[in-house]
Amino acid sequence: MNSLLIAALAVAVSPTLTMAKTQAAPVAAQAEAPAAPAAPSFGPGVAATGVPVLAPAVAAPDCGGQVRSPAFCVTAPLEQVGALAETYLAQFEKDGWLPAAGDDNRVVLIKRREAGGCDGMQMIAFYDESKPAEATAPGYLGFATIPGDVCAAAAAGATPQ
Repeated sequence: MNSLLIAALAVAVSPTLTMAKTQAAPVAAQAEAPAAPAAPSFGPGVAATGVPVLAPAVAAPDCGGQVRSPAFCVTAPLEQVGALAETYLAQFEKDGWLPAAGDDNRVVLIKRREAGGCDGMQMIAFYDESKPAEATAPGYLGFATIPGDVCAAAAAGATPQ
């Protein structure tokens, strides 16, 4: 998958979504079949529930056949996925979710539990790399929960200073 950049508010300046540039590999003397791009994966979580379908997105129950693990997905034209991701982040913030981490195509969100600890959710952006990355091609946002108490897991991995 070509990655789409989703920068978490806590990690970067703004939650933007942009296409990563790819470069063509030099032609080798012996032609080899290109490796299939890896499908995005959420890890051991389950599909997030209660995620609204925000305009201009529509629900994509099969995630375009692009995800290896359970997720709730929406789709919109690739040119609109960046703004859509920002809209979702704003909605999640209103619902008490905070961006905690991120990388090239993923934002990790946390929400404090009343009894202590935190719930976790991931939002990942992707598209079908086997098709041209045209502005009107389908882009996707997928949502999955992170099992367990993500705050306890983060605290256990922290080193005392």
